[in-house]
Amino acid sequence: MHINITGHHLNVTPALRAYVTEKMQRLIRHFDQVNSINVILSVEKLQQQAEATVNAGGRTLFATDSAMDMYASIDGLVDKLDRQVRRYKDRITDHHHAKHEPVETGGEY
Repeated sequence: MHINITGHHLNVTPALRAYVTEKMQRLIRHFDQVNSINVILSVEKLQQQAEATVNAGGRTLFATDSAMDMYASIDGLVDKLDRQVRRYKDRITDHHHAKHEPVETGGEY
């Protein structure tokens, strides 16, 4: 898995890079087919914004979050992406085609 972290109007410090990498590991725990993650951290006036595009299992997931603190916006972003990844994993896991044993009919009431 490849994580690309860029900053707009912001220097991406090693601490921010390590924090994003650590938080994105949660996505891999829930879904192992994550191919690449592109993260953009930006500052616009007083809002700290984080957005990410995740390529997982042939599907592209996108989320964005903003807060007054960059670490809080990264946390919100990862929460949104985690929900999307779990929902996608549940959709591709087919629960309806399990073989059921036939129910016996007849007998006494």
